Amino acid sequence: MTEPGKGQDGAGRTDERDHPHAGHSHDAGHDPEGHDHAGQDHAGHAHSGHSHSGDGHAGHAHAMPTSLRAFAVGASLNFGFVIVEAAFGFFAGSLALVADAGHNLSDVLGLLLAWGAAWLARRAPTERRTYGYGRSSILAALANAMLLLLGTGGIMWEAVTRLGDPEPVKTGIVMAVALVGIGVNVGTALLFMADRKRDLNVRGAFVHMVADAAVSLGVVVAAAVMALTGWLWLDPVVSLMIALAIVAGTWGLLRDSVNLAMDMVPAHIDRAEVEAYLAALAGVSAVHDLHIWALSTTEVALTAHLVRPGAGLDDAFLAEAAAGLKARFGIGHPAIQVEAGTVACALAPADVV
Repeated sequence: MTEPGKGQDGAGRTDERDHPHAGHSHDAGHDPEGHDHAGQDHAGHAHSGHSHSGDGHAGHAHAMPTSLRAFAVGASLNFGFVIVEAAFGFFAGSLALVADAGHNLSDVLGLLLAWGAAWLARRAPTERRTYGYGRSSILAALANAMLLLLGTGGIMWEAVTRLGDPEPVKTGIVMAVALVGIGVNVGTALLFMADRKRDLNVRGAFVHMVADAAVSLGVVVAAAVMALTGWLWLDPVVSLMIALAIVAGTWGLLRDSVNLAMDMVPAHIDRAEVEAYLAALAGVSAVHDLHIWALSTTEVALTAHLVRPGAGLDDAFLAEAAAGLKARFGIGHPAIQVEAGTVACALAPADVV
């Protein structure tokens, strides 16, 4: 897999990303070892055109589109607010405020995980980590989801306990702190607004911050109602609502991150459409061993065997296929093996996706 924008590693070796070669082909005598991403043995296949296209676009890089500075500023703002909100929550006797502080702490952890993953994703591939560290962003999303769910369980337990014995709440302090929280969350969301449409992790951070602002608004409204009515039970009820909102939002994150970690086809890609595109390429009579998976939350890889009887080596064909996969589906790491179709391929059941 090749990509531009990388130099040499620490040992002085030239990083292969400096030489983008979308459509690069190897002759039939090329040893296929190390290129069978699907894990099958195709010893009898002619490697008449094995494309290892990175991106083909000179500006592509493994970095997340949002700068590391945005994650740093966002994490710092939220961490500072967590300390303030938790302190005032305990002082005011508001479980809702403490629950929101716990939620914001999970945001800090999530931002730190995304920050670390973004930094790791910038590191060049090595001889043993040939895809680099892009998958760290998937692991970060998975860890973030698990932390959110664990923290939410504690909030729900405490809220249920307090329902039977609600405690007085200093509503004025609660409203003031929650209003500050709205400002912090909205400000953090703005840091990710520009790149939210180009990166799944950034969009997740943006939506999370906007949701947090809505949760803080709910705390303000609850405190105002308690001040007017004296309904102390509203505090634990709002805490439960916050916890349920966290679970609802986190469940999708957990599901998606597990799916990506298990090499499932990314949700935004239609495998049937990709197969149809490859099958419609000039001279292709069959497509098999098609696998599509995520290298990170922003990068997608593909391996496929294309049968082109009598076509021979064709670098232009490979370049066209790679460019089309990138432009139409956002697949920047295709590895295409072209076969003449003269040897029957006995597919094991696991080969057919």
